[in-house]
Amino acid sequence: MDTDTSRTLERALYEVKRTIVGQDVLLERLFVALLARGHVLVEGVPGLAKTLAVKTVARVIGGEFHRIQFTPDLVPADLVGTRIYNQRDGEFQVALGPVFANLVLADEINRAPAKVQSALLEVMEERQVTIGRQTYPAPEPFLVMATENPIESEGTYPLPEAQVDRFMLKVLVDYPSPAEEFVIVERMVAGLPDTGAVLSPEAVAQLQTHVETVYVDPSVIEYAVELASATRAPSRVGRDDLARFVTYGASPRASISLVLAARALALLRGRDHVLPTDVRELAPDVLRHRVVLSYEALADDLQPDDVIRPIIGAVRVPATPLGERPTGSELSGIRQEGTEPWTPPAR
Repeated sequence: MDTDTSRTLERALYEVKRTIVGQDVLLERLFVALLARGHVLVEGVPGLAKTLAVKTVARVIGGEFHRIQFTPDLVPADLVGTRIYNQRDGEFQVALGPVFANLVLADEINRAPAKVQSALLEVMEERQVTIGRQTYPAPEPFLVMATENPIESEGTYPLPEAQVDRFMLKVLVDYPSPAEEFVIVERMVAGLPDTGAVLSPEAVAQLQTHVETVYVDPSVIEYAVELASATRAPSRVGRDDLARFVTYGASPRASISLVLAARALALLRGRDHVLPTDVRELAPDVLRHRVVLSYEALADDLQPDDVIRPIIGAVRVPATPLGERPTGSELSGIRQEGTEPWTPPAR
C-alpha cells in the first residue's frame, strides 16, 4: 500500500481524536463506512458524543454536515426537499432538503413514522432523490449515521428488518471509562481544539476507489459467506443449542458488507490485503442488526450479540498465505457452483 495514503488516513483519524475521547471503535467504523460507501446505525444513550463525532469527521474531510432531528410530525419533504411555487415567476422551484450533505446525522431515527424512515433509506440505497420529475444525485462522498436510543421506547417506530438491513454497520456505543471521562470533562472545560480539514471530498472519493484495489483472497470471501450462513443455520457449525433463538439469519447482503467493510478496514490499517481477522472483527457490527431473534430469545432477555458471538467463535478462521495472489490459471480453480474450493499454492 502506498505510504502517503496510510499517513493521510492516520492524520485524519488523529485529528478527529484530538476532539473525541474514548470512542475509538465508533470513529474507526465511521471511516470504514465512509471508505466502503456504506452507512452506520449507532445505538447508545444520550450524551456519548455521537453528534460531535460525526460533525468532527465532516470537518476533517472538508465536507458538509447536516443534522436532522427525527420527530413524529416529520414528513418526507422535510428530509429530501419539495417543490415551491414562485408567484413572481409563475414557476415551481425545487428546495433541496438536508439529506443533501456529505455527512448526515439522522438523530433518533426511530422517532419518525415509516414514510420518513423510507424516504431516508431510499436516498441511502439509491444515492439520489426524485422530486417531481427531476432526479437529484446525493453529493459524494455520502454517509448517513442514524442513531437510536436504547433506553426509551415510548413514541417510537421501530425500523423494519428490511430497512435496517440497508445499514452496513450497527455500532453499540457504551459509557467511557472514568479515566476517559476525566479527559472529556477536562477538554470541555479548557475548550475544544479547532479541527482542521485533513482531506477533501475529492480525496475521499479517490480513497473509495483505492479501497476497490485492496486484495481479498477467495478463502476470506468463503469465510465471510460461512459467517453469514451460520446465522441462518447455527447447527452447521455445531451450535444446535442456538438454533431455537434465531428466527431469521443474516441476508446475503451481510456477506457483501463483511467483505466491503473488511477491505476498507485493511486500507485504514495500512494494508493492501484483507486478513481473516478483519472480517472476524467486523462481524458483530455487520450481523447484529440483521439477525431476527425468536420469541424464546426475547423471553430469555437475550441480545443479538449473545447469539452472534458464539456463532462467530464456532466458525473456523481460514489460514491464508498472504501476499500470494492467484494467477490467471489458478483463478480457474476458485470455487464455482458444484466445484471444489480453491486452495492457495504451497510456498
